[in-house]
Amino acid sequence: MLVKDIGEQGLLARLQRFCPQDIIGDDAAVLVTTPEKSLVVTTDVLVDGVHFSNVTTSPEDAGWRAAAANLSDLAAMGATPLGITVGLGLPGDVSVSWVERLYQGMTECLQKYNTPIVGGDIVRSPVTTLSITAFGQVHPNQIIRRSAARVGDAIAITGIHGASRAGLELLLHPEIGQTLKDADKAALITAHQRPQPRLDVLPILWKILNSASPILSFPPIAGMDSSDGLADAVVQICRASNVGAMLEAKQIPLPAVCDRWLTKEQALNYALYGGEDFELVLCLPQYAASALVEQLGQDATIIGTITSGTNVLLHTDKAEIPDQVLNLTQGFQHF
Repeated sequence: MLVKDIGEQGLLARLQRFCPQDIIGDDAAVLVTTPEKSLVVTTDVLVDGVHFSNVTTSPEDAGWRAAAANLSDLAAMGATPLGITVGLGLPGDVSVSWVERLYQGMTECLQKYNTPIVGGDIVRSPVTTLSITAFGQVHPNQIIRRSAARVGDAIAITGIHGASRAGLELLLHPEIGQTLKDADKAALITAHQRPQPRLDVLPILWKILNSASPILSFPPIAGMDSSDGLADAVVQICRASNVGAMLEAKQIPLPAVCDRWLTKEQALNYALYGGEDFELVLCLPQYAASALVEQLGQDATIIGTITSGTNVLLHTDKAEIPDQVLNLTQGFQHF
């Protein structure tokens, strides 16, 4: 069955089962926010052939990744999600099953964070396009901004970096993973197809900061997610904050399994520029960064320090290798 066989209203009727019935059905959704909280809104557009393809991504995985990308943007602002809307552009010859599976993947991701699909729109399009707008809320003193980094802050990151890029390479070129165990390959591929937005980190971070000062006296926290690569995140934060940074290459956590088929330099390049790891990059007072690492264990690492000046430098222990200036030119850019 194709989309053009059942039409817009028929497709909407099928997709409404993915939404709460008490919210959808009017011209717009009404979401209740908590008093003294700020509304946070983010939008992501994904296009077939650019952000996903049937070669590397099932409809369920495409839906999961689309939802995760938006939730990750909310996490990067310190916000708790309230709901999302979905704008869907479809050719008429797309199967209804493909669309339902896409929504199933979105729902599987969103359910983990109690986040409903509260509306959207469907249009005819020559190429499949998915536009998600996510809504969240945050206390004004807990907003994480790119422009809040200060000289002396520690740069702490969650998770490992480079796994998503490694998983993508295995999907595109299965032959390069012949020396890897099936479980190791599966873990890297899952990192690419089913990333986890790091909303789980926020309550831990607020508890750490609250133990040192009440919420009205929280120190400013800078950060963003690493969806476009670790280097991109640090450079963007430094540009917005008018500061520099020194990163220690040996501190950047890489997937251990990559040692079996990548050189150290290749694995580091995946971490810096591969993107789509959807981890948090945070600039915090040293005490808060240390406490976060203590709380999260191997799931968080201090990789550097915010410095004066404007250069973002990557330092290695090898005397013959000079510090590398990181920039945005090696990461993914649409144009």
